[in-house]
Amino acid sequence: MAPISDLSELLRSLRPELNPGTFVFTSVPPGTDLTPLAPIASLREAEGLSLILAEDVAQAAALPIHFRAAWITLTVHSALAAVGLTAALATALSEASISCNVVAGTFHDHLFVPVESAAEAMRVLEGMTTRDRR
Repeated sequence: MAPISDLSELLRSLRPELNPGTFVFTSVPPGTDLTPLAPIASLREAEGLSLILAEDVAQAAALPIHFRAAWITLTVHSALAAVGLTAALATALSEASISCNVVAGTFHDHLFVPVESAAEAMRVLEGMTTRDRR
């Protein structure tokens, strides 16, 4: 399926799915062997390598936990150049007082919200889909 760029179509097609488990944002020094960590995502920063990992993996490796999150995948195939999706998501979630960290993959967008806000975030996202169908 071709990626979708139109914001209205994206919102109608979000189809959020809550991934099982708890995930964390952590960091490791440059040169750390990532193989045993199986990161969900990584980003090189001046201070080191930021990672998103399963919480149990981070705990087993005695890594610092900077943020505990639920992972929501938007199953719509969003175009990387689509305009407005992140803003619409951030606005809706912020109106519900839910922080959100967005990671764009090649095929889908992934939202990391506080663990304790997962159910409410899903409700908000599903409401966006329903609202845009009217």
